[in-house]
Amino acid sequence: MLRKMISAAAFALVFAAGTQAHAGGGKAKISVVFDQKLPNVPGKSMKAVMVEYEPGGISPGHTHPDSAFIYATVLEGAIRSAVNDGPVKTYKAGESFAEFPGDHHSVSANASDTKPARLLAVFVLDTDETELTIDDK
Repeated sequence: MLRKMISAAAFALVFAAGTQAHAGGGKAKISVVFDQKLPNVPGKSMKAVMVEYEPGGISPGHTHPDSAFIYATVLEGAIRSAVNDGPVKTYKAGESFAEFPGDHHSVSANASDTKPARLLAVFVLDTDETELTIDDK
């Protein structure tokens, strides 16, 4: 089931029109590329977000809605990531990681200062959630 959902999200990348959440200033460009209610799980949706990092780009420390389970796959380049009090790990193209409800994503950055990087994050969360990322204050 999860594999079908991820495949659907990847397929949607080719056809969906994204909307930018923010870009520039070294921050990652974030685009929602898929948004679909789950017909067999009332009250839940699957949303996919493309995160594009310029060389040296970052995302501020953040959390996600308490209902969100996230499966992220690096599509291009390499991403440095740390969740909760875990160590900083570098994920290369083709590698994946998960974030669980309540996790704090303390590090999310392009591992390269010379090459871009892209990440696809697939969320399963409550349908009424509109803010996918809550930056640290």
